[in-house]
Amino acid sequence: MILDDILEEIKKAKTIAILTHESPDGDAIGSSMGMKLILNKLGKNPDVIIPEYPKIFDFLPYINEIRSQSNIKEYDLCILVDVAQPSRVALKEYFENANKTIIIDHHRNNINNGDLNYVKADSPACCEIIAEICKYLKIDISKEIGTCLMTGIITDTGGFQYEGISAKTFDFASEFIKLGVDVPKIYEKAFATKTRANFELMKKVVDRMEFLEEGKVVFTYLNNQDMLDANAESGDHEGLVNIGKDVEGVEVSIFIRQKDDENAYKISLRSKEYVDVCSICSVFGGGGHKRAAGGLIEGNVEQVKEKVMKEVKKVI
Repeated sequence: MILDDILEEIKKAKTIAILTHESPDGDAIGSSMGMKLILNKLGKNPDVIIPEYPKIFDFLPYINEIRSQSNIKEYDLCILVDVAQPSRVALKEYFENANKTIIIDHHRNNINNGDLNYVKADSPACCEIIAEICKYLKIDISKEIGTCLMTGIITDTGGFQYEGISAKTFDFASEFIKLGVDVPKIYEKAFATKTRANFELMKKVVDRMEFLEEGKVVFTYLNNQDMLDANAESGDHEGLVNIGKDVEGVEVSIFIRQKDDENAYKISLRSKEYVDVCSICSVFGGGGHKRAAGGLIEGNVEQVKEKVMKEVKKVI
């Protein structure tokens, strides 16, 4: 069983790094911190290395132990959570230089490039997979672990509204609540609390919205100057793509955000009922899930818009 092999590698390793994708969301951070606390129970002291993360997740237990980098160049073991492709790994040199690598993920376009890969594409969140691993390894889930894992499940399911949730999802939620996990607090921090910068960016996004294809598609964008004007930090753009999706009659919401490289934009797509946005993003080397996916495209706003719309029009 692959989980037995994963446990064996964890036991053997003296130095362990936990990594996730760039611009981490709740599932990425929850998976990383949950895995760290699980490894603590196994007598290990792993480094969670994340360069930047949204400050709305500061409520998570032991979040202050996240490192932005490490002095260790070659870890015995690197565990990658919630990442489908190497190109999306933040500080991927730690992954590339590690003696052994483990990937735990739920994206269907995962390329399985770890030494050990535990990928379950039918799971709605990576945190649910980690909860399953806990059960298999007979590791008691503490309130702190439950808080981390519940955060990932809630955020990656959009509050239990996306496809993929099952009775198992609610079983874990029930178990976490019995442990004392404060679900209302997680909802408040992850969904209801907005930074001032996020609010300023939201106004820009709404003002620029274009309704295309007879109102079935919404397109909007942010550039680097917008981020500077709003004094935005990492994560302040999170959730903006969902604004368009919530409009009546809209099937696909497209939100693009300029990267540090002025001639490239990060694309985020969401769909409501029938469009597979993962397939669209895979055309550009990205991926994700049927109803939520992303990628990176070179070009200016109009060029990127044209490239994305060309693919959307094929399936809308």
